Amino acid sequence: MPASLPGAAKASGRPATDPAGPTGRLATWVAETTLDDVPASVRDRARHLVLDGIGCALAGAQLPVSRIGVDGVTALDSAGDAALIGWDGRATSATSAAMLNSSFIQGFELDDYHPLAPLHSNSLVLPAMLAAAPLVGRVSGERFLLGAILGYETGPRVGQALGGLDMLSRGWHSGVVFGPLAAAAAAGTLYGLDAAGFEDAFGMAATQSCGLMSAMYESMVKRMQHGFAARNGLTAAALAAAGYAGIKRVLERPYGGWLAVFGQGHRTYPEDISKGLGTLWETERIAVKPYAAMGLLHAAIGAALELRSKANISQIQRIDIYLGEAAYAHGGWKAERPLQVIGAQMNVAYVVAAALLDGAVLVDQFTPDRITSDDAWALIDKTLTHHERAYDHLPIDEQLTTQVRLTFTDGSAQAATVAHPRGTGDRNLTNAEIRDKYAKLTRRALSADRQAAIEKTVLGIDKLHDVAQLTALLTPAVHSPLT
Repeated sequence: MPASLPGAAKASGRPATDPAGPTGRLATWVAETTLDDVPASVRDRARHLVLDGIGCALAGAQLPVSRIGVDGVTALDSAGDAALIGWDGRATSATSAAMLNSSFIQGFELDDYHPLAPLHSNSLVLPAMLAAAPLVGRVSGERFLLGAILGYETGPRVGQALGGLDMLSRGWHSGVVFGPLAAAAAAGTLYGLDAAGFEDAFGMAATQSCGLMSAMYESMVKRMQHGFAARNGLTAAALAAAGYAGIKRVLERPYGGWLAVFGQGHRTYPEDISKGLGTLWETERIAVKPYAAMGLLHAAIGAALELRSKANISQIQRIDIYLGEAAYAHGGWKAERPLQVIGAQMNVAYVVAAALLDGAVLVDQFTPDRITSDDAWALIDKTLTHHERAYDHLPIDEQLTTQVRLTFTDGSAQAATVAHPRGTGDRNLTNAEIRDKYAKLTRRALSADRQAAIEKTVLGIDKLHDVAQLTALLTPAVHSPLT
């Protein structure tokens, strides 16, 4: 790809097909927004979100599942010089690197999520941009940060247009449906696309939406599905930069359009795509996880941790967990032995048992020995999950509400209800807490000096002349946090 192409495409300033339509409004805003248009507080939050994503990638790069993924993909696709985070010079094509680096971020279920439109933004935007950057010439840190923010904004907006949590309830891996457009927005920013180019990129990204939520039970592929979306969005942006025409007005077309097809039988909300553009920042609503489990289970974990200080665990006779539709469909299924790590992280009975027994739901709670332990299964076998339909009718920002109720052998009971789990809304992790999470998450993976250098570089990313300086810090080998 000629390095001059992105600048030339931007300079032409071609408009979207229908600038007033849902696709056109989004494409125009993404094309015209500059970093100066983004409030300082949003830029600062975005830097910390990038740090969290990179911390997750460094911790996930050498997990056993990641090693299998790297071996499998590079055996198929060994051509190319796109670097892999934490793999000391191991390289593949740009598209495969986007897929693998995304799987590292998703490697231990500690990455970000959006509570209203479930997707994992960092596993979409960062891998797509890291793969695109060497192909477009020098990319400044300012341009990289802008791309991240535009990706953070795009994914949740198109997700909310599809009803957000509805997609999980219907069995889609929602982030992999929403995600190609987020990755296209981020990578397209590096390619310098104009509004017409972003419209083409969104059209080609949207036609690659995919993802089955049955990946959550025992498969390894759940870790890589956002990687499919990162790869697909990157491909869409590169094709658009080359002049390859995509589907026009893809979001709103009544026949074969993205909202019509994926929203079939359900109400869609196209107005949410452009609502508050430039004033209401989805970047600030992205939740950083304090627990190594699926985001819809964090309210249950919070309730269990609250009960732990009040309860005699040995006297529990029964555990009842009441969840809204999406959380119940996604995490309320009955756990059975043998339970794999991915299944444990997606199952509310297991994570509540771990919270009650250990007072934590982090890396140590998902070792094979812990997952198979008799004390955990003694509680799992006493657990019943329930779809509490009343929660489905709460305001959208309260639909994660979950109640955990413990009944004891003497007939007494204790219950705790959490509407806004830690990490969301006004309980978002602070930037200082994100830095602390990064330090704890990466301390076993790399040296203290390198750990500090990466943090300093990311938090000052908009001062970088070239993001290759960051890539150079990310690619040397790391250790698995499980060893």
